[in-house]
Amino acid sequence: MNKTVEIGRGLYYTGIKDYDRRMFDALVSLPEGTSYNSYLIKAEKPALIDTVNPGFEKNWLARISEAVDPQDIQYVVMNHSEPDHAGAIPYFLTFNKRARLVASEQGRRLALRFYGVEESRIIVVKDGDTISLGNRRLRFVSAPMLHWPETMFAYLEDASILFTCDFFGFHTAKGLFDSDFEDIESGAKRYYGEIMLPFSSMGKKAMDKIKNLKIDLICPSHGPVYRNPQRIMTLYNKWVEGRTEEKAVFIYVSMWKNIESMVDRITDKLLANRVKFSRYNFLYSDPSNICADLVDSRAIVFGAPTVLSSMHPLGIYAANLVKMLRPPAKYAVLLSSYGWAESASRHMQDILGKLPLEVIGSKIINGPASEEDLKEVDSLTEKLMLKLKE
Repeated sequence: MNKTVEIGRGLYYTGIKDYDRRMFDALVSLPEGTSYNSYLIKAEKPALIDTVNPGFEKNWLARISEAVDPQDIQYVVMNHSEPDHAGAIPYFLTFNKRARLVASEQGRRLALRFYGVEESRIIVVKDGDTISLGNRRLRFVSAPMLHWPETMFAYLEDASILFTCDFFGFHTAKGLFDSDFEDIESGAKRYYGEIMLPFSSMGKKAMDKIKNLKIDLICPSHGPVYRNPQRIMTLYNKWVEGRTEEKAVFIYVSMWKNIESMVDRITDKLLANRVKFSRYNFLYSDPSNICADLVDSRAIVFGAPTVLSSMHPLGIYAANLVKMLRPPAKYAVLLSSYGWAESASRHMQDILGKLPLEVIGSKIINGPASEEDLKEVDSLTEKLMLKLKE
């Protein structure tokens, strides 16, 4: 997409498609690249909603220039201060000497610290505040911890358009509108798991705030613009409430296939009973896919062996990832193995014990699993299936 597109009445998409980016936050893979969505509101006092990632400033300015003279823009709204959305603020405010930055109070502090914006050029807005664009008006909705404390939404009242920055987004450089995608859920859930899952309670508060707004268009800062807002809001209503499905996610590391033999035993039985599960050997798995499955899995089966006197390093990484994301899972099964000294199970409990999970059972084996060990695993599987049905 090489031209600025009018996506609503007097609203232009001025964002950038980054087709080549493959990693985000040194953690999240981007198999389809990503987009840095920026929007121009044409009005008596034109306004920009968010900017773009550093390195794309000139292309972004050229996009803006196709719709208006950039020197005529009076406001730049910073809904969220991370560089992928706010990184071009210094460039634009240097180019346009009269434009002012609109941000929350915490956003003001970050704009001073991160981008060196002059205090006199910042307008601070609170929840419910409005700014007149002359013949149009923006209203602001405080949305803290989605996913930084300064985050806010902007609402263009006359057109019923909501700008939500990271909320409702997903990482893809494909398409422009949600109608360009047959499947929205998989990409959106992957993104939610990576970014929003630890802040689901704040997401619920934000959803409650906007539920009575008339919304004809949702404009996030990554991924497609939603001309059918209910399509993404229905998914988010489920996720922010922590509704789980009758399924388990397996996350494990296995050195000599001892952990794997127990995982095989459990998944074979789940398969035979048509119980849904996702299985991830952490050695080969993309953490982003694990994040997606954690969004609505009811149980976690976690396995790792002891290495020397500690849990396997990949097990430590995986356990800390789960703890950091704070998924809505209700139940856990813990599997560990050892050669000459057992400590992995204790480390699992130390990390995962911080979560409100009911551990319905654990199994520690010394070396390969015996037939007696596997019978105990079968018993654990029966308990797991009963809990999943709850």
